[in-house]
Amino acid sequence: MPPADPVANPVAACPAVSVITPFLDAADFLEEAIFSVQSQTLSTWELLLIDDGSTDGSSALARDYAARFPGQIRYFEHAGHGNLGKSVSRNLGVTHSRGTYLTFLDADDVLLPHKLEHQTNLLQRHPQAGMVYGTTEYWVSWDHSRGRWRRDRRGKLGVETGHLYSLSTLLTTWLRKPGVVPCLCAAVARTDLVRRVGAFDESIQDLYEDQIFLVKMLMAASVYVEAGCGERYRQHSRSSSARAIAAGRYHPVRANPARLAYLQWLEQYLKAQDALAGEPARALRAALRPYRHPGFYRALYPFIALAARLR
Repeated sequence: MPPADPVANPVAACPAVSVITPFLDAADFLEEAIFSVQSQTLSTWELLLIDDGSTDGSSALARDYAARFPGQIRYFEHAGHGNLGKSVSRNLGVTHSRGTYLTFLDADDVLLPHKLEHQTNLLQRHPQAGMVYGTTEYWVSWDHSRGRWRRDRRGKLGVETGHLYSLSTLLTTWLRKPGVVPCLCAAVARTDLVRRVGAFDESIQDLYEDQIFLVKMLMAASVYVEAGCGERYRQHSRSSSARAIAAGRYHPVRANPARLAYLQWLEQYLKAQDALAGEPARALRAALRPYRHPGFYRALYPFIALAARLR
């Protein structure tokens, strides 16, 4: 269990890492996420709890932790306790971050104890990297009611680990193999660079808002890809992606409205940055074909789905 009493923290005013956790009605999971930050082997962190208009007990829980651990755990909400979305909430956290580095932890996920220490060390060893990320555990076993055949698994990275990568290689890989795009919680980034690129694009609040952020970071600096796993991504029916699949707004393989909005954003962004060329441009054109030539895509879909399962 988390410590019961506030712990004096002389480095709270200048933490090494800011952990930004937006939450909306997350009372079932939020305390476990908080405890995973408190359990880090790196002690020089701060946790920013961003309340996106919760109506369950999570607001009171977050305020209580902020009161018990002043300076190290901080609570923020929007004016009028409003619900403004993930991108606005994360940007609010970026605005108030004091750490040299930052990472994002959703309220239903958890960090493994070595996460912050390990990845900040990697950024210190690779000063040219603006961000580092590794693989993530897709966490099924937390729910003991699921059948034994459902196993936790680690996501694929799609590139060799232990290397720095530029826009051309990583973006091309992400477009051609969407399943290898890292989870947002897999990354630790330099706070000054996050602010320089404008953090999250508030025109898209949900679904692919994380990939937009990752592309902006990749445009600004090299990214170091490591082999380690530092977090658990909880799989459950109330997650935003699960609800979007149920509503028909998103699908991990088939063409869907959310991915089209992302690809259109990406095309315009790369054009504005004069970067729509070479392999990323070809990969983007291929990714857009199901939307621009839907009849042809529907005929090929069984083969596309089979290829995706075999990756």
